Amino acid sequence: ILEDMSRRVVRQSKFRHVFGQAVRNDQCYDDIRVSRVTWDSSFCAVNPKFVAIIIDASGGGAFLVLPLNKTGRIDKAYPTVCGHTGPVLDIDWCPHNDHVIASGSEDCTVMVWQIPENGLDAALSEPVVVLEGHSKRVGIVSWHPTARNVLLSAGCDNQVVIWNVGTGEAMISLDDMHPDVIFSVSWSRNGSLLCTACKDKKVRIIDPRKKKIVAEKDKAHEGARPMRAIFLADGNIFTTGFSRMSERQLALWKSDNLNEPICVQEMDTSNGVLLPFYDPDTNIVYLCGKGDSSIRYFEITDEAPFVHYLNTFSTKEPQRGMGYMPKRGLDVNKCEIARFYKLHERKCEPIIMTVPRKSDLFQDDLYPDTAGPDPTLEAEEWFAGKNGGPILISLKHGYVSTKNRDLKVVKTNILESKPVTKADSIPTIQKHASPQTTVKMEDKLEEVLREFKSLRDRVILQDRRIARLEEQVAKVAM
Repeated sequence: ILEDMSRRVVRQSKFRHVFGQAVRNDQCYDDIRVSRVTWDSSFCAVNPKFVAIIIDASGGGAFLVLPLNKTGRIDKAYPTVCGHTGPVLDIDWCPHNDHVIASGSEDCTVMVWQIPENGLDAALSEPVVVLEGHSKRVGIVSWHPTARNVLLSAGCDNQVVIWNVGTGEAMISLDDMHPDVIFSVSWSRNGSLLCTACKDKKVRIIDPRKKKIVAEKDKAHEGARPMRAIFLADGNIFTTGFSRMSERQLALWKSDNLNEPICVQEMDTSNGVLLPFYDPDTNIVYLCGKGDSSIRYFEITDEAPFVHYLNTFSTKEPQRGMGYMPKRGLDVNKCEIARFYKLHERKCEPIIMTVPRKSDLFQDDLYPDTAGPDPTLEAEEWFAGKNGGPILISLKHGYVSTKNRDLKVVKTNILESKPVTKADSIPTIQKHASPQTTVKMEDKLEEVLREFKSLRDRVILQDRRIARLEEQVAKVAM
């Protein structure tokens, strides 16, 4: 009985001793004017190559993209990504191409950018594609986890739009599901479902391709302040929000039955929104409150109390935003299980979470295979109804982004519109033509499509530029 008791008191978990540490000063990114917009996004996005940070920009919206090793003081004149005409509210790196990033802005547009191999050496104001369709500011952008070129955006027009970035088209528009501002949108692990948190206090699970609400929960948290809802790897839902008494709460829900939560925990009475960052490999959720000076982390298991508090990492300064490194960007030799990029008012400070181990060997229990950079599906397949979980890779020898991989990106730039699939494009000719002429025609078709697309993008950009100039002329004329 005693043994049983002690087992219950101290739960066995390899993550009980996760150890957080801020890096040395010279490894921070300094002298950055972090955006002061009042919007509850994380303002920072990172991948194994770059850290991107939304900054204050006069007369428009901009963000910095820095190679990870570009630490120290960032010169005032350092080039930015600056094509938006209003403040940038959210940014998200493409999970399948570390040089592609999407941004949503108060100017009602979403832009997708291709960052040069070694970062920016001049200001980047020409996006690869501009996605226009929202009528109010766009506060959320999120790439599909497993399908190439599928991007979701949500705006203050209360609609969710899913785009095929390769063609620049809005494929799905969910415009009558949310009666109020959408606080958060999360893809399920294979990207077949969405889960949203809305100002009307409802959490909804949505099948976007059927344009159908699969399940919803009213008053998931009773408080009026913003909620967040994310999908976990097993399909359950994790939410953060506020109680009626304005205490911060977290809750866990079964996605096939949202009636009653699996568990609810009260945290404290701070009023910053809790941004959840989730690691599907270890089932740890890290909660970073906006304006807090701490990161709390919890392990989620299928035994009570289901959400187990592990620890809190505290610093002196409050955080303005937070970036979260994908698993393949971590240093497995140092037993690093998470890395955050904490935004202060004028700097960005990496914070490293490790599980100290005595051995130098690869710790495979800390690093199960994780989502790699290759997409499982093409955009067209996903829009046609196919699903696929992430393609997993081993981190045993660390993740190496090979030159070969970069070349692939350059050759088949994922953002060039792809020609119609071979089977659909020219069935009649194929029967009679020799293979060589077919190949030639396909090449020609691809070339024409590419040219057409770049012209169309140029026209859209020129149109916007003309409109901008007309506005300026009108102001001067007044």
